Amino acid sequence: MGLPDRGHFGHNLYIMGLPVVAIVGRPNVGKSSLLNCLAGRRISIVDPTAGVTRDRVSTPVEIRGGWLELLDTGGIGIVDADNLSDQISQQIEVGIASADLILFIVDVRDGITTLDKLVAEKLRRQGTPVILVANKADTPEGNPNAGELERLGFGPAMEVSALHRLGVPELIDTILEKVASSREGPTPPAMKIALVGKRNVGKSSFTNALAGGQRVIVSETPGTTRDSVDVTFEMGGVMMIAIDTAGIRKRSKQVSDVEWYSEHRALRSIRRADVVLFLIDSTASIGTVDKHLAAYISEEFKPVVVVINKWDLAKANSDQDDYGDYITRELPEIAYAPIVFSSALDGTGVTQSIQIAQELYRQSQIRISTAELNKVMGEMIAHATPHTPTGKPGRLYYASQVATNPPTITCFVNEISAFETNFQRFLLNQIHEKLPYSEIPIRLIFRARSRTERPPRAPDRD
Repeated sequence: MGLPDRGHFGHNLYIMGLPVVAIVGRPNVGKSSLLNCLAGRRISIVDPTAGVTRDRVSTPVEIRGGWLELLDTGGIGIVDADNLSDQISQQIEVGIASADLILFIVDVRDGITTLDKLVAEKLRRQGTPVILVANKADTPEGNPNAGELERLGFGPAMEVSALHRLGVPELIDTILEKVASSREGPTPPAMKIALVGKRNVGKSSFTNALAGGQRVIVSETPGTTRDSVDVTFEMGGVMMIAIDTAGIRKRSKQVSDVEWYSEHRALRSIRRADVVLFLIDSTASIGTVDKHLAAYISEEFKPVVVVINKWDLAKANSDQDDYGDYITRELPEIAYAPIVFSSALDGTGVTQSIQIAQELYRQSQIRISTAELNKVMGEMIAHATPHTPTGKPGRLYYASQVATNPPTITCFVNEISAFETNFQRFLLNQIHEKLPYSEIPIRLIFRARSRTERPPRAPDRD
């Protein structure tokens, strides 16, 4: 089948139409640090290890009342330990080609290196406006090597320190002289979807299927993606963001700070997502990492679609109903989640996954009227009265939905101890069955009230 038709999916992040400023240079000159400095927050992983950035990491930023798209690229000339140098170079080439302005970053302490000359030659052929930036100028006095950098052919270098923000205001002045920022910010996406899973489960292939092209590096080498990468795509005229995250493995097997930061970013992506696509490798057994992720998604009350990927490799030996039962047994915390069987390589299940994610997001925003909620909750408890450990019956005086995303229901009761975990599980199952929240997590909060104390009525709408 190939990749999905681009009539359904947008091409790449630049769909927002903002001027693109690409940050380019050899490895370990501080490109990611400068992106984070200009953005005013941590976007890219920063680590002394050369070659940490592999994919194109992009973010819209507001600078002095205007908007730009900042693009961090991998180090040009990197010799990658996982033999991904060609793929990294391809990502850099695409980033450079899409740029309206290039920040050519060098390390002022090193002077001109052979790789700096290679980068300069590549940029001269491109013909895009370039600002030469001498990073790591960590003292106001300047560096004696700065003068020789003019031999690279892009005029005097602007000395900055991304770490200490020295020279950054002047750099921003020059950027805005070279490229006109947009007065209109990016169109907010209708939904943010985080793709999570253990290593080598197919998240990047899935993301590329959405983007309609090679937006992130795909390799059979586990751990290829190190950072979380936001990719904008369009489906049915609706713009959304897919967050491709680093694959997670057992913490006992993490061997570097980069892996720790990658997991941290992946978990943060779950927190900022509206819906999670939890990818499971159908050719492998459910493991500790899968269970850890399911528990975390549940704790964060995130709507989730369980995507059984690589089904084309497993379907000859598996039945979908049996596999669904297996997932429910192994991941009971998210038993409410719908399951999609997919193959990111040929596009099977990709559109369906997004359509279901849209439905889950819709469910998460529903607000039930107080009258209807109390009617349904009252019927549930009338059929199964809870009791405290001492035998005292539990009573529900009043229930109110106090929030959406996730739907949050506060129950005012006589004795909280009567509503123990098993009874709460019963209530949640009933709510999933009787209210329009059939496939999303629900937060229940119990508060003790006397019979005569009536809580204030919550509004029926946001």
